[in-house]
Amino acid sequence: MFAVTASKTDPDDPLNGLTLGERPDPAVPDGWTTVRVRAAALNHHDLWTLKGVGISQDRLPIVLGCDAAGVDEDGREVIVHAVIGTPVHGDETLDPKRSLLSEVHDGTFAEKVAVPRGNLVPKPAGLSFEDAACLPTAWLTAYRMLFEKAAARPGETVLVQGVGGGVATALIALGRAGGLRMWATSRSADKRERALDLGADQVFETGARLPERVDAVMETVGLATWDHSLSAVRPGGRVVISGATSGLVAPTKLAQVFFQQKSIIGSTMGTREQLARLAVFLDQTGLRPVIDRVLPLERAGEGFAAMHAGDLFGKVVFTV
Repeated sequence: MFAVTASKTDPDDPLNGLTLGERPDPAVPDGWTTVRVRAAALNHHDLWTLKGVGISQDRLPIVLGCDAAGVDEDGREVIVHAVIGTPVHGDETLDPKRSLLSEVHDGTFAEKVAVPRGNLVPKPAGLSFEDAACLPTAWLTAYRMLFEKAAARPGETVLVQGVGGGVATALIALGRAGGLRMWATSRSADKRERALDLGADQVFETGARLPERVDAVMETVGLATWDHSLSAVRPGGRVVISGATSGLVAPTKLAQVFFQQKSIIGSTMGTREQLARLAVFLDQTGLRPVIDRVLPLERAGEGFAAMHAGDLFGKVVFTV
């Protein structure tokens, strides 16, 4: 089968390890099944893998990709849940032995992917394969951040740091559809303007003083925006963090946290049940993912290069 593979890692030039070509069909363990991939979405996780983060050299080469939508062995249209956990564990994202597709097992950037049977979610007929492929990582992460971890309620104000990437654009779209007042920051004037088109109520330059403090901050940038995030949230408010693309270690003004009773909440991915609810949410509301570009899998290198350069607003989707 044709697949996109990490054949080696290079922290300075991650695209150096990207290989496109033929790979053996996936092995199918007991309790697993295969899905013929129709569309798959690119995530920063794939770029981090090529940099050598979260992957050991003995696992290479490995097929990249966490997200996919396709057709299962029974002909059903499905969305693939990317978190591989122990079947007996209640919340697979808390399973210490969990992994994502493309970390231990071959991922979704291929004509066919093997997954546990329990990881398949029905794809609503109203969602295209391209839209559905965007959900399992970025959109599921955003859904959980907003509606579970932050427990945001209609009418509250939520700040999204660093709009442009898949999670940030999903946060704005989901929040707007859920009745939240969404604010966003970006260094790029173009991305701020596009955030307004997406449904943001107000946009600001990164680090700008806000008109008022917000109820919750959605943080995926890390070091570059962390101090601003803590300052921007009201006393008793919540900062939910699911990533740190600008740096993993950030100073924290602890007195500000405890004296003003601010909550810092970590969030990772989401559960299969949440993915199923997210798919229904989009089907019922008519909301659709923001897609920056759709490319055939054979041109995956172009999508990786755009992500590496930061030249994106929304998701990159590969069709098979």
